[in-house]
Amino acid sequence: MTRMQTLDDDQIRPGSRVTMHYTVRLEDGMVADTSREGEPLTFTLGDGSVVPGLELALYGLRAGDTQTLAIAPQDAFGFRDPDNVHTLPRSEFPADMELKEGLIVEFATPSGETTPGAVRRVGKDEVEVDFNHPLAGHEITFEVEILSVAPPAADGEG
Repeated sequence: MTRMQTLDDDQIRPGSRVTMHYTVRLEDGMVADTSREGEPLTFTLGDGSVVPGLELALYGLRAGDTQTLAIAPQDAFGFRDPDNVHTLPRSEFPADMELKEGLIVEFATPSGETTPGAVRRVGKDEVEVDFNHPLAGHEITFEVEILSVAPPAADGEG
């Protein structure tokens, strides 16, 4: 017989409002991102604010809990896609823009949104830009400290 476990209001579950501090580390231990020096992250579990692998690992945690977990690329920021690297004419950039390898440039998409791209190579007439997420292809380690958990809003509230 299978026993179904129910989560208390103070445990993270779909729709919970979670406030937490986090640190993201790469395979070599380098810190890629952290909230420790600033404001904690507040989000609703299931709203797409955090990568799927982290969401799954947060289920059942409570305020005061800490967790360290490794997340594979497919559950974090995906794998690098060679089709997301584009060669653009130098003329598409402002003439006074100092282009150099590693520079992050914001580009407008056809839908009017913006997306960042990292300059990989600068030639006389062309610029190679990588539109992959900077953490794509990396296994990352998330360290989280849950500061508060609010239960999901009841239907009809809000």
